[in-house]
Amino acid sequence: MVSILQILLMVLSVAQFIILAHIIMSWLINFQVLNLRQPLVGQLWYGLGRLLDPVYDRLRSVLPAMGGIDLAPLLALLAIYALRIIIVNNMPMFY
Repeated sequence: MVSILQILLMVLSVAQFIILAHIIMSWLINFQVLNLRQPLVGQLWYGLGRLLDPVYDRLRSVLPAMGGIDLAPLLALLAIYALRIIIVNNMPMFY
């Protein structure tokens, strides 16, 4: 059972990394450090978007309209951190 929890923690770490990469990339695109016309940047951006849009869409349906501020990535990261805390605090139960 511990190995399943460790695998779940690894999956949460990968999801956290992907969300952080998407956030940082969006900042770099908005500040014109990265250009979507570059093939690699465009492929990464649209790939991350296709991967994260189902999660963000569900969160956006719950969140109120903020007028241009997207809080879905922040809420997703908070959910990952909360799940990680719950798993780590309850891990001794499975030894």
